[in-house]
Amino acid sequence: MRFGPWYPLDESDDHAPAEGGVLQLRRANGLIDYPTGKSAMVHYEHATDVRAAAHALAGTYREDDLLCRHLIEVPPATDLAAFCAKLRDDFVLRFGAPPSPR
Repeated sequence: MRFGPWYPLDESDDHAPAEGGVLQLRRANGLIDYPTGKSAMVHYEHATDVRAAAHALAGTYREDDLLCRHLIEVPPATDLAAFCAKLRDDFVLRFGAPPSPR
């Protein structure tokens, strides 16, 4: 599996596909202090429509300077919900808390 390039979240309507997938959000600048480290990552999501999910997130985080990217290469029969859950679980193991924009 491979994620595509980062793009501004508020431009997701121009980049994100209107199909199922996994998306990630990160801060454009700076890091967030988590209990066991620092990271720019703030959100992982499995969505049945990546464009709609990114659009909704852009409305929610309008004041934040966030970047978005989504999976662009996915092997057939991949369980995207399980893949996304693993990304979040791995993040919690590494940083000691779930990703959060604040």
